[in-house]
Amino acid sequence: MINDIKQDASARMDKSVDATKSQFAKVRTGRAHPSLLDTISVNYYGAETPLKQLANIGTEDSRTLTVTVFDSSVIQAVEKAIMSSDLGLNPMSAGAVIRIPLPALTEERRKDLIKVVRAEAESGRVAIRNIRRDANGDIDDLEKEKEIGEDDARKGKDEVQKLTDAHIKKIDEILADKEKELMEI
Repeated sequence: MINDIKQDASARMDKSVDATKSQFAKVRTGRAHPSLLDTISVNYYGAETPLKQLANIGTEDSRTLTVTVFDSSVIQAVEKAIMSSDLGLNPMSAGAVIRIPLPALTEERRKDLIKVVRAEAESGRVAIRNIRRDANGDIDDLEKEKEIGEDDARKGKDEVQKLTDAHIKKIDEILADKEKELMEI
């Protein structure tokens, strides 16, 4: 029973770490990365369609993204969607290929982005702690119903705490990498 609780908690904590990673990927660094455009949707024949379904997104160099649109009739709509996004990008069309140069980040903007990343990391840590609280509550319920003894409950809570510490350490490592990446010029 305790093993089931630990496995469930571990799986949920892994999902929290992955969610934090995906939130970090949305934060723009000075380097071009195709995942920057993951949140952009384009009005394609009346339906909001993710950009990655309408085009091939790649990197030309460390500061330029390329978007190769499959259907040339939507190039204007793709450019408009990229411009109206909150990323502050300015696409340039060259036939079927749209080039998006990424401007260099200022020192002030880098510090703002670090604050955003730290807030996302804290949200991930809070989610992991909430999972720990749920798992410990489940262990308390088992103990209360006399399905496990006091020693087993204490041991189970210690193991859940070790899981929690390991997952929070993963988030801290990802945060340190992202901060380092943001401060690179």
